[in-house]
Amino acid sequence: MSKGGVWLRLGVLMVGLGLSSCASVGDNDPLPSPSVKATPVSLPVGAPRVIAPPTADDRESDRLLAAYGGAYRNAGLDRYLDDLVQRLAAQSDRPDIPYRLTVLNASSINAFALPSGRLYVTRGLLALANDDAEIAAVVAHEMAHVSARHALARANLERKSQLVSSVMTDVLHNTAGASASEQRAQISLASFSRQQELDADQIGIRTIAKAGFDPYGAVRFLTSMRRQVEARTRPATPDFLSTHPSTPERIDKANQEAQAFGPPGAGEHDRYRYLSVIDGLTYGEDPGQGYTQGRIFWQPRLGFTFTAPANFTLDNTPQAILGIDGNGRALRLDTVKPKEGQSLSAYLGSGWITGVDTGSITTVTINGSEAATGLARGQDWSFRLYAIRFDGDVYRLILAARTLDAPTDALFQETANSFRRMTAEEQRNVHPEHIDIVTVRAGDTLQSLSSRMVEPQDQLDHFLVLNGLDAGAQLKPGDRVKIVSQ
Repeated sequence: MSKGGVWLRLGVLMVGLGLSSCASVGDNDPLPSPSVKATPVSLPVGAPRVIAPPTADDRESDRLLAAYGGAYRNAGLDRYLDDLVQRLAAQSDRPDIPYRLTVLNASSINAFALPSGRLYVTRGLLALANDDAEIAAVVAHEMAHVSARHALARANLERKSQLVSSVMTDVLHNTAGASASEQRAQISLASFSRQQELDADQIGIRTIAKAGFDPYGAVRFLTSMRRQVEARTRPATPDFLSTHPSTPERIDKANQEAQAFGPPGAGEHDRYRYLSVIDGLTYGEDPGQGYTQGRIFWQPRLGFTFTAPANFTLDNTPQAILGIDGNGRALRLDTVKPKEGQSLSAYLGSGWITGVDTGSITTVTINGSEAATGLARGQDWSFRLYAIRFDGDVYRLILAARTLDAPTDALFQETANSFRRMTAEEQRNVHPEHIDIVTVRAGDTLQSLSSRMVEPQDQLDHFLVLNGLDAGAQLKPGDRVKIVSQ
């Protein structure tokens, strides 16, 4: 979670005007919506200057950057990707479009395109790729979404479905019919999206082949992505499965398309150069945005930590820390900006959440920090609320349960009381995980190399997926592989 985050739902971001999403889509908010109103954060304004009105494309770009941790900056990587984009653009269906690529500072595996030619890939996606043909396939695929006008087509379809729903509700007063119409539109949109992905694969493979890259790079990357999805502890959400074609289908069709350009390995697929470029790439969560360690969240940049209840799984997003336990309980920690001079107690009762019991609001002190707490109850969910002032910022902790009995409420209060300042030693000991490119030496094996991965479990499986290797792969001295170091 980064400072100053506001309440954005990823699902809203994805269906914004003109945004085309590929690869994996993040999970929906696990916390039920308590009708929360986000407070915008004012940014300092520099010297007076004339600024052009933001376009829809600008707004979507800003939302995308906010949702995915901003831009990840690495001069060498940026130069490499700029050269790659220009090489592919020259062979694309629309070489006149000024394509630009931004790396997003997120560990998820995803890529996006906006109608203007702005392209985005996450650093998690870069970490999964293993040669320049693989990353070229991803970039060319996104270019295809732009040249085929997929993003605009999806936006138009969404507007039509919303219009039909609005007419049925407002004019015909047919709520049931509007709901059925919306469901039909969602099914139609899902099918439309699946075909877009297959079309973009086909166009992208043709583009990389024309640019001199190995067209089977698309097959290799899609295979790695399939293996990554299969290895996930949490299954993909229904929204992901309904709006993207099954990866085996994409792999089969990509392989058929690549065969039209010759046998595997005919084009460029420089593994050595690509791995050199991503050597040192931040892997996993960026400590600057905070990171999770089991059920403990650490935010060394802002200097605080807290511990979730037992059996909770935490998800660190740029806007908030989200947590669920699978038993009807959830939590969310984010930042807010109360009105100037407003007390924490007054903020809790100010109407940002419905169903608040103003009589339950009390002031407390949590490990030296001023705080207020209270309860809110809805039809299906109940909430224990906290507002905590820490180093001039206000953190909002929302703990939800379908049944907020005394033991659960005590557990929630224990969680809030774990919110504290990190010690200087704790802050010094924070080291980000990163991709470390190592050269295979005589005697090295898959097992010995994978044992150097920082995670304590499933080291071999993770090593094989990360490097695009099978369990029976034979390494030889001089080969280069990726391991995750700290």
